[in-house]
Parts: sequence; C-alpha cells; structure tokens
Amino acid sequence: MYAILDIETTGGKYNEEGITEIAIYKYDGHEVVDQFISLVNPEREIQPFVVNLTGINSNMLRNAPKFYEVAKRIVEITDGCILVAHNAQFDYRILKTEFRRLGFDFERKTLCTVELSKNLIPGQASYSLGKLARALGIPVSDRHRASGDALATVKLFKMLLDKDLDKTIIQESIRLEPKHQMEPKLLDIIDKLPSITGVYYMHREDGKIIYIGKSKNIKKRVNQHFTSQNPKSKRIQLQVAAVTYEDTGSELVALLKESEEIKRNKPKFNRALRRTIFSHGLFSFTDEKGYINLKVAKVNGKEKPITTFSNLKSAKSFLEKKVDEHNLCQKLSGTYKTESNCFNYTIKQCFGACISEEPFNIYNNRKLELINKYSFNNHNMVIIDRGRTVDERSAILIEDGIFRGFCFYNLNYQINNIEVLKTLITPMNHNRDAQHIIQSYLRRNKRLKVLKL
Repeated sequence: MYAILDIETTGGKYNEEGITEIAIYKYDGHEVVDQFISLVNPEREIQPFVVNLTGINSNMLRNAPKFYEVAKRIVEITDGCILVAHNAQFDYRILKTEFRRLGFDFERKTLCTVELSKNLIPGQASYSLGKLARALGIPVSDRHRASGDALATVKLFKMLLDKDLDKTIIQESIRLEPKHQMEPKLLDIIDKLPSITGVYYMHREDGKIIYIGKSKNIKKRVNQHFTSQNPKSKRIQLQVAAVTYEDTGSELVALLKESEEIKRNKPKFNRALRRTIFSHGLFSFTDEKGYINLKVAKVNGKEKPITTFSNLKSAKSFLEKKVDEHNLCQKLSGTYKTESNCFNYTIKQCFGACISEEPFNIYNNRKLELINKYSFNNHNMVIIDRGRTVDERSAILIEDGIFRGFCFYNLNYQINNIEVLKTLITPMNHNRDAQHIIQSYLRRNKRLKVLKL
C-alpha cells in the first residue's frame, strides 16, 4: 500500500518552513482507495515568491486547521504505507519536522518518483514534475497545488509500476507489509483478486516472486492453483504469502509481460529454462524456375521463419487457408505433393504456376503479399489493443521489424509523434518468443487495429 502525497510550504529557512497545504492519496497499486486534502494554517508568514507560485496566501489560511488538528488523520491514512512523493526527501523532512514539534516520532518508508523516473525513464530533459508530466502525456491540473501535483504523481507512479519489469517496487512493498497481513488464508487471497485480464505474481513472505502467470480471469486462474492437487500446486500453496497482479486489459500485453518477466525474475515454480513456445515455422525459398515456394518445417535457428506456430497442425491449417485466400499453387506451397499440376489447378483456383503457365513474376507478387503481411522484416507499426479502462488503449511498438515494448495511453491524448510514443514505451527485449506471441495474436485477432508508421 502506498501513500502518495504532495506538500506546499511557506518557504523560508531550512527546517523552519510550515505546511500550507497537504494532499495524500492512498493507493493500492491499482486505484486510489482513500484520500485526504486540506489547507493548513502554518502560524507563520508565507514567503512572497511562494504566494506567487501557489496562489495560497495568509487570508486563505486564517480559518484553516492547524497542523496538530490534522496530524491524527495523516498518521491514520499513512499507517502501513510507503510514502511516495516527487522529491520525497523534501516532503518527508517537512512532515517529520512538523511531527517533531508535536513531540511525535513519525517514521515511514519512502519512495521518490524523481529517482525512480531517472532509473526507469532515462534520458529525459528534465525530471521536474511539470516537465516530466508534459513529456509523458500526463495531464496536470492545479499545478503547484497539493492536490493537483499529488494526483499527477499518482499517474506517474502508476506508469513507473508498469515500467518496473524486475518488480523491485512491488517486492519491496510486500516485504514491508505487517506480519499479520503476510499469512492470510488462501481463500482470503482469492477473495481480494479481480476477474480481469492481466499478469499475477505469487510472493513468498519476504516478497520474492515464486510464480508468474497470465490469465484473462486472474481470480479464476489463481483459484485453480489453490485448489489443484498436483505436486507443483501443493508446493506453491505451502509457500505463497501474497498474490499481487497487474491489470493489462489487453491479453497481448499480458502474454508479452508474462514472457519477459519470467525471463527476468526466474521464479522458482516457473520452469527455470522455459522451453520455446513455438516449434514450427513457415519458410520461403525460390526454385530454379524463379517461383517463390513455401514450406512448413521445424524451427531450427538457422533459417529465419516468416512466422511461427505452436505445433505442426496449426501451421498446416494456416497455410492451407492462405493458399485458398490468395489463389496460390498447392504444389509450390508444399500442401499437395505431385509431379504435375496441383488439384487447385483442375478446379481453376490455381492459375498454373505448378506447370509454369502463370508467369513467375505475377505469381510471386501474390506470394510476397502473404509473406509481407505475416513477416516482421523491416516492419514499422503500432498495434493498438484494449486498455485497462474504457478511455484507455494499449500500444505495442514494432520498429524495423524489432519489438520495442508497450505502453498505455489515454484516448484524449492522441499519439501522433513517434518520439512521444518511444518515451511512453516500457522497453522490452525482442526475442523469438515475443515475436511468436505477437504474430500468433495478430493471426487470431483479425480486427485488431494496426497503424503502419
């Protein structure tokens, strides 16, 4: 649990500043579950430059509560939470100073979104909240007011959690949770999980991830883990202390995150060396007469496939369908063995490439249309899929045939600049697993929106 906050102060000498406004949003990693926003009478003068910056003046604070009147609420809303702020060192120092004046020792773990942003979103021109928010398309209202800045920090922190593929933030959070929360019944864990599409993480008591999975219904899938009697599930049941999850909205994003994060985190109950999730590929070659031929074969790492499949049956089924759709020759596509013409030629669905009646250059154009559609080679495109909310979409970036990563964006913020998109993207590794996941998903979801760049 996180308490994301922002504080406005009077300015002045170090450790003599007073709080003029405070906003705290209690955030469970998915949504705001509680909030506290209040002006505060600092009982001292506000520096003129601060008045100009925030718009908060002494007249506005005359009837505002003093700090001791809101202190109990601050303690309650931050209890058991990690404090998150943009430049957390400043906000935490101010809070500790105010509590020290009351004779109370205020201690909380902290996270700074400036430091996290430098690690997870490197190369930004500025890491000030305003400029960083603009660069990332995060809307900010009431800039330099506690509520507006704290809400912008909530949105920034949500993006940073998405980009933290090593799950360092969430593992530390689990480790710091009070002991009594670390040993819930398995039914209690299931009860708190949603029936959404996403990735789930099973944690040990010390926060370490022991299993990562993906599901279109997280609650149902975790319930299957906890009720299964197979040896692996029983070992998981004995060791699991908490289950966290990430809502992805998109099944494609969930598949890609699962594959990437298993490789990064190497959970003990995911296979240590996860076998390749594809076995067969579609390959092309040109024969001595100049005709492009297709064949289905096992992926061997030497030849580069056009696209890949989980098994031989799905590869053959796909090729047979595409031969009919594009009026291709069965013989030159490896689906009909013969020394003469193919069967489709006799029913006028093949135009005679098998017996050299159709010129190879005309025939090859149709073959290339198929190859280019399903190959990653030199493609520059963005795949648009569902987001986590109605007004959000996910974007998967392919650049020069290389999978670069994914991001979420609000529909009100149109991405029309590739550089802005690259800033939002959570970078991920391009490998054959990721390529297979994307190609397989595109084949299964014909109505998916694909923007060519």
